[in-house]
Amino acid sequence: MTANDPVLPRALYRATQVRELDRIAIQKHGIPSATLMERAGESAFAILRRLWPEAKRALVCSGTGQNGGDGFVVARLAQAAGLRATVTVIGNIKNIHGDALANYERLRKTAATVVEWKPALLNDADVIVDALLGTGLDRPVTGGMAEVITAINRGGRPVLAVDVPSGLNADTGQPLGTAVKAQATVTFVGMKAGFLTGSGPDYCGHVYFADLGIPAAVREAVPPAVERISRADGVHLLPRRARGSHKGHFGHVLVIGGDHGYAGAARMAAEAAGRVGSGLVSIATRPEHAAMLSAARPEIMAHNASDRRALTPLFRNATVAAIGPGLGQSDWAQDLLGATLEQKLPLVVDADALNLIALDPVTRTDWILTPHPGEAARLLKSDTTVVQADRYAAARAVRERYGGVCVLKGCGTVIATPDGVYVCDAGNPGMASGGMGDILTGVIAGLLAQGLSLSDAARHGVCVHAEAADQAAAQGGERGMLATDLMHWLRKLVN
Repeated sequence: MTANDPVLPRALYRATQVRELDRIAIQKHGIPSATLMERAGESAFAILRRLWPEAKRALVCSGTGQNGGDGFVVARLAQAAGLRATVTVIGNIKNIHGDALANYERLRKTAATVVEWKPALLNDADVIVDALLGTGLDRPVTGGMAEVITAINRGGRPVLAVDVPSGLNADTGQPLGTAVKAQATVTFVGMKAGFLTGSGPDYCGHVYFADLGIPAAVREAVPPAVERISRADGVHLLPRRARGSHKGHFGHVLVIGGDHGYAGAARMAAEAAGRVGSGLVSIATRPEHAAMLSAARPEIMAHNASDRRALTPLFRNATVAAIGPGLGQSDWAQDLLGATLEQKLPLVVDADALNLIALDPVTRTDWILTPHPGEAARLLKSDTTVVQADRYAAARAVRERYGGVCVLKGCGTVIATPDGVYVCDAGNPGMASGGMGDILTGVIAGLLAQGLSLSDAARHGVCVHAEAADQAAAQGGERGMLATDLMHWLRKLVN
């Protein structure tokens, strides 16, 4: 099971919300907290056995809180199943209380070994169970705990994280100083929002979810902070076409961009719009590029646009305008952007068009902004580190400041719309190559042209684009993937 496995929940929660789910389950549905801890340990141990069936020695690294209690249950079950379980508690054992203390005392009655921490323990284990820190962590990890986490990461042994990799901010997916890098994470009660974006996937590894038998009514009582989406969610948005359809039924995308040396960016965006089904696609670009672009892809109508006057007739025929791919920040670019912002067309805005808007902010309700973290930082007068520290908050902030819909690109692309925040966990590192953003711009614009709403075009466009990249990677690998390798898959996925 991977993070984008369809069996994972769609509803994603912040840590405080998960604690509220726990409270509701215990106080309103009568599920004892001790029962939840036992089920958590059972679920984690089941995943350990599934992933490492040959393991004979388990080292359980536990803290003194409830997460450590889950670890004690795992250790007890491991020992009972014939593994040699060794437990090391990081922190003062006198600080263990409640259900965790009860499970620690049960553990001490077994043949499991409880020892003081030393790095050499890692050498005598087939698998490490990380039960050090839970979701309540709200400050950077320091001191002895940080040293233990560093040793685990350097130890070369597979790691199963219990509920959350220790040190990872479950809300944002960013490490708090340092965090355990797990091969797998089994999480409980509510899926954590931070697992699917930013650095979260790298620290969590494969993610597994266990609801611990909590009734669905518990989760229904707490609206999720984020919704996880996939391409399957939007298939109904592109129904089978009527036999009598013609190109005029499916919109006309106008791509504006392609400054000197960047004609390819405009072409990729335009072709992507066509590949997802736009009936007509035009490019407004530098006069020197128009003939070349028409020759390279004759289905695209390339027009000379030496200044804003050339755009007037093109706007009259367009359904959607996409501006930014290869646009640059020259006087020419500013002239064309100014003319575009005067129109009432729905817009998809990317690349240097975003950088120019950041210099002279404007708000609209009829556009989709598609920044990468650097562009988002400029839009927010911030820096990339701040954006990546909480990608959900950054996407919401861009949308609140500029209106419309914000698509914050990156690992776990975040889509902030007027009706909520969404994350797409499809995609892969092969997408870290030039032109991928231009393709996404075209995909979203092509869907808008076919009548999808801003929110639907953004959500479905992101998912189609990401899954196309996954299909391309499955066929030929991640390294060396080019943006244009997605074209074939875009066409297949929208059909």
